[in-house]
Amino acid sequence: MKTVLLALLALSSASRLAADAPRPKLPPELQGIGIDQHLNTQLPLNAQFRDESGRTTSLGAYFGRRPVLLALVYYTCPMLCNQILTGVAAGLRPLSLRPGRDFDVVAISINPVETPSDAAAKRDLVTRRYDSKAGTNGWHFLVGDQPAIHAVADAVGFHYRYDAETKMFFHASGVTAVTPQGRLARYFYGVDYAPKDLKLGLIEASNNRIGSMADQILLFCYHYDPKTGKYGAVVINMLRAAAVAVLVILAIVLTPLWRRDVRQHRQVLKEVSHL
Repeated sequence: MKTVLLALLALSSASRLAADAPRPKLPPELQGIGIDQHLNTQLPLNAQFRDESGRTTSLGAYFGRRPVLLALVYYTCPMLCNQILTGVAAGLRPLSLRPGRDFDVVAISINPVETPSDAAAKRDLVTRRYDSKAGTNGWHFLVGDQPAIHAVADAVGFHYRYDAETKMFFHASGVTAVTPQGRLARYFYGVDYAPKDLKLGLIEASNNRIGSMADQILLFCYHYDPKTGKYGAVVINMLRAAAVAVLVILAIVLTPLWRRDVRQHRQVLKEVSHL
């Protein structure tokens, strides 16, 4: 079991690589599993699911107003999914952006036999980890039939498989930021999600409709790298490189002047010594 977990985590890291980059060798049972980025792909908003209360709803019911952080997991998962959802809660906790006000979190179970009660139990657990006083507003945990699950997973590029021997679903770990219109905007890999990455991803997915002016300025300083699923300080690095270049130029220009001044100073000292 531990070996499978490590392999799945390695698989999540491999999903960050470019499509033509060599991938690590995986056990046979994990072949074909991973996450392919389908940026700007439209989610099937007409897909039907059931919410935590058992009410039938469409995926589109959670779109139209705010960006969405989407997680494909399953609620009775003994290991990886718990870490994914815990990582989401931990990454969102420090943010000034709040679920239900600035964005929504939508989790969809990839296990078609799970029930609304499974969804409700997992939602309550995750929201308590996020903030014991915040309640469940903005957090939505859905279950559905196989066709609806497959439609969403195919749109996301989320490849998984059920293993009858372990009675587990093998899948990579990652979440996606989705626009209010239901288009895939950003992918974040692994089980630990940096608050900065989640915040900038949600702001970009909202077309800059959420976040403060300082957050909008911050977007100019950071650039999303789809290969890593993270934001890098592009402008800051450019400024650092420019500063180094200025220092090099100053050194080139000033060194001859300094040497000339040293020679002149020595000449003056030599003339004074002869007096």
